[in-house]
Amino acid sequence: MRSSVGTTAPQQSTAALLAVGVPRVGRKVPGFLTALDKAFKGEISRVLASGDFTGKPDQTAVFYPAKGPKRVLLVGLGESNSLDGNAVRKAAALAARQALELGAGSLAFFLTSETASKMDAEETGRVVIEGVGQGGWTFEQFRSKRRSKTDITNVQILTTKALRTATDRGRKVGAAVAAGQAFARNLQMRPGNHCTPSDLAREAETLGERYGFKVRVKGRRQIQKEGMNALLAVSQGSAQEPRFITMEYRGRTSAKPVCLVGKGVTFDSGGISIKPALNMEEMKFDMSGAAAVLGTFEVLGRLKPLINVVGLIPTTENLLSSTAVKPGDVVKTHFGKTVEIINTDAEGRLILCDALSYARRFEPVCIVDIATLTGAVVVALGDQATGLMGNNDDLIEELLGAGAVAGEPCWELPLWDGYRQQIDSDIADIKNVGGRAAGSITAGWFLKEFIDKHPWAHLDIAGTAYLDHDRPDIAKGPTGVGVRLFSEFVLRRAAG
Repeated sequence: MRSSVGTTAPQQSTAALLAVGVPRVGRKVPGFLTALDKAFKGEISRVLASGDFTGKPDQTAVFYPAKGPKRVLLVGLGESNSLDGNAVRKAAALAARQALELGAGSLAFFLTSETASKMDAEETGRVVIEGVGQGGWTFEQFRSKRRSKTDITNVQILTTKALRTATDRGRKVGAAVAAGQAFARNLQMRPGNHCTPSDLAREAETLGERYGFKVRVKGRRQIQKEGMNALLAVSQGSAQEPRFITMEYRGRTSAKPVCLVGKGVTFDSGGISIKPALNMEEMKFDMSGAAAVLGTFEVLGRLKPLINVVGLIPTTENLLSSTAVKPGDVVKTHFGKTVEIINTDAEGRLILCDALSYARRFEPVCIVDIATLTGAVVVALGDQATGLMGNNDDLIEELLGAGAVAGEPCWELPLWDGYRQQIDSDIADIKNVGGRAAGSITAGWFLKEFIDKHPWAHLDIAGTAYLDHDRPDIAKGPTGVGVRLFSEFVLRRAAG
């Protein structure tokens, strides 16, 4: 998708679809829409007079002017006094989805001067492109015949000459983030036979070659030599070899890195503690944490911020066979602690604990892991927010802020000491599940056991990594969650 910033009058746009963001309005044309209404021969007046469009969120109306763009789409922004980047991003995503429905391959997005004045121009440029990337995403790789009418190949933000430079700065960032999110969603959508641990490793290596950062991949023997026995235990039921992926992006000569750790279970049957058959095909999404880390490295490669970032991805399948790990087995982890495996379907925390331990060698300034870890977080938060836990209040606040701005909100869950006893084991240092009560929190506590002195946070994206239904601004399926949040988090740190 090509993107640009233009200063053409919206009524003169040659785009297949012109989207105009409109805040809450009544039945009469407000002053800030008068000139545009006149240019379109009263079409906006007629739409508003009908009462069918009032500018509330998720609302659209389309008309076909005699001259200029082929179609004009009014997109609701909501209340003017609460207008922010999230509202504009969502409107742009909705416009992109409408463009796909209408078969419009080119899209122009316009905010009136009054509406634009409530937004920072650079932020506007960024969120419009992020939104179009989100709403305009399609996946046709495995179809013999395309289902979508077209792809959005060109998007232009229309603004004034005075705001063009600032808007374009934001556009460049938005284009990189949108590409990273699309990269993650494409990986998520691939089925398990087309996205194995080896495939993920090759994707990481390709990124490294493209952007010039270091990538190292450990196979089974190296993983065994490293003492990552928890990762090996999960992998032993599968014919697919596990991989441990390390990526190092260096934007500064010498500085302690941020470490991002992503769960990469490319298919999760539950192992011996097998999952129900219904919807098990969705367990291809159990590598969504890994996809988020890889997508973030796509962003880093494009923008080259002045920061050092390490990405760690433990990746394996979790299948059942005569060699699969069994409930009751005990393994010694990379950290040195022993784990009694009560439930083989609690495998994500097992592969992550070895990765979190390995992260210490980089002496990171902080560690953030991201994983589709627990069904319990879906019960608690649904698909609206990511569960967030950690050992450092400043890091927690930083991630909460980044998520709010990125439109990927998080909600902190408490890692109080009282929850720790739920994962006490009778025969090992710790067990991998703590029962049904507070399931997301006890999973977080398990991970905390493998953190030494570093600030650490855990993101449980089991509810937000993919959707089982369409939303107005995003299609059913993978969301690429984590890419925008991580990008905001890292870019803020790079900016100091």
